[in-house]
Amino acid sequence: MSEKDNLPEADGIEESKQPIVEETKKDEVSASENNDHATEEEDDGISEIDDSNAEDAEDEGNQDRHVIVKKDYDKMSMDDLVDELSKLVQNEKVQAIKSHVEDIKNEFKSKFDTFLDEKKEEFVNDGGNEIDFYYSSPLQKRFKDTYREYRNKLNTHYKSIERSLKDNLVEREEIIEEIKGLLNVEENINSTYKHFKELQERWKHAGPIPRDRYNNTWNNYHHHVERFYDFLHLNRDLRDLDFKHNYEQKLKIIERAEELAKENDVNHSFRELQVLHKMWKEELGPVGKEHREEVWNRFKAATKAIHQKRQAFFSELEKDYEKNLEKKQEIIEKIEAVTSGGAKSHNEWQKKIKEIEALREEFFSAGKVPIKVNEATWAKFKQAVRTFNRNKNAFYKNLKKEQYDNLQKKLELIQIAEDNQENEDFEATTPIMKKIQNDWKKIGHVPRKSSDKIWKQFKKACNHYFDRLHEAKDEANKEGMEAYNKKNDLLKEIKGLELTGNKEETIEVIKEYISKWQEAGNVPSNKRYIEGKLNNALDHIFKELKMDRSEAELIKFDNKLEVLNNEDDSRRLDNERAFIRKKIQEVKSEINQLENNLQFFSNVDETNPMVKEVLDNIQKHKDSLEIWKTKLVKIKELY
Repeated sequence: MSEKDNLPEADGIEESKQPIVEETKKDEVSASENNDHATEEEDDGISEIDDSNAEDAEDEGNQDRHVIVKKDYDKMSMDDLVDELSKLVQNEKVQAIKSHVEDIKNEFKSKFDTFLDEKKEEFVNDGGNEIDFYYSSPLQKRFKDTYREYRNKLNTHYKSIERSLKDNLVEREEIIEEIKGLLNVEENINSTYKHFKELQERWKHAGPIPRDRYNNTWNNYHHHVERFYDFLHLNRDLRDLDFKHNYEQKLKIIERAEELAKENDVNHSFRELQVLHKMWKEELGPVGKEHREEVWNRFKAATKAIHQKRQAFFSELEKDYEKNLEKKQEIIEKIEAVTSGGAKSHNEWQKKIKEIEALREEFFSAGKVPIKVNEATWAKFKQAVRTFNRNKNAFYKNLKKEQYDNLQKKLELIQIAEDNQENEDFEATTPIMKKIQNDWKKIGHVPRKSSDKIWKQFKKACNHYFDRLHEAKDEANKEGMEAYNKKNDLLKEIKGLELTGNKEETIEVIKEYISKWQEAGNVPSNKRYIEGKLNNALDHIFKELKMDRSEAELIKFDNKLEVLNNEDDSRRLDNERAFIRKKIQEVKSEINQLENNLQFFSNVDETNPMVKEVLDNIQKHKDSLEIWKTKLVKIKELY
């Protein structure tokens, strides 16, 4: 059996449009179909790898590209993709990064297209005409400039290769002519053989040639090499010496191939196997007939083992890709489910937006899918996200319209407030000012850019009016002073109460005093401190009665609400509501912190003094929280 039969080849080499070769993902092992009746000298030759150029039309940097690790470009942001592209173009050989650059380009384009779609939708939703949309991106310009630099470098590289290929072709044709001439030279056979070996060495280092000329040139070279071996047959010592050298070198190649078959890095093994095949074919001649079957079978077995291992690797990789595909399909279905669920409020949409963002991140982290479905999967994902964004944008477009309507309503209220802020008819104007304040609260949100501005404008007009009102009242507020004097007398009576020991009776008496207190009316603003004195007096009595804190607090709060609600200016009532809400949040935070502290105890034993203290503190805050919540309910009832 000759080495030209059933050769397990290295993977097919796919030619690009430029004189450069690229490794493909084809994993089949092909067989050559050369004549079984080859001459003794050519039995040891290795057939070519398909129609590809076995002599790579690249410089030595062609192999370096295989060791540049590809990153997970689908998980990178657009900024990171541009940074990575720039880094590759500046620091790596241009012929080594072709597939990296194309992957980055495709990923950047997909992400930028999605980004651009979102910007366009925002533009249209804000009232713009789609035909007028234009978006300038410094990041996109930077990407294009870097990619243009890469293309220029690549074109320069290709032109250099083309020149080199032509020069190498001339060199190889000259070598063939010199080998042909050896047969007609009348000189010492040893000198002729030495000259032949020099020509072989020149051939080995001559470099790649144009692809369309490779087969003819190669066949022509081997034809004349075989003729020389026929000629050399007259001197068996030299031929045997050459056979011995070839045998030793082929054994080294076989041993290295067998080592590669044991390596785990299948891609590295495969690449080096290609080099070994090239050395076997390009650099070495035949071996002795008695060794040919042996060396060929060993080399073929090692080659087959590497191919099988590589096929198994890609098979497992494909399984992982299929699992990733299932994950991504599930994520897309979840996105579609979130979209179909819809939302009717801003808070609901914000919640769904967070869900979609989480699903997007999960999609990008799910890993690669089979190439044949990669584009379809990405397109389906983009469509699902785009549908969600369109529904979201439609909601906010309607919401913006509603907010602009609200803005017009509030601007009308501002006009009323400003028209009446200097009005001297307080009796007629005060109800109007109170009404527009209540109307303001009932109107929904306005565009954020206008919110603070119009609120300050409205607040300024209202405050100006009520400040004037208070000044007028302070001048002639005899009723307020009378109310103060009455409350002062009531306060003395409350402080002088003798407790009977009957809790229920005492509480009823206190409630009667509180009713009298409320009936007394409002005091001037500079006398409001008397309300605090009442609370202090009540606290003392409640303490003596050992009254439930919650009940005591609510009795005092009912009185406070009555006072606040009877005031002409609603600001203090608003402030009280804001204060209660703040206290609720503070108490909740305290409870969360205390409950988190419990986790530091390895064994939560309620008999442990420290644990008991924390638990008591938590319960105390929970009781306080209920009181504040009840207060908030009571104050809301007044609106």
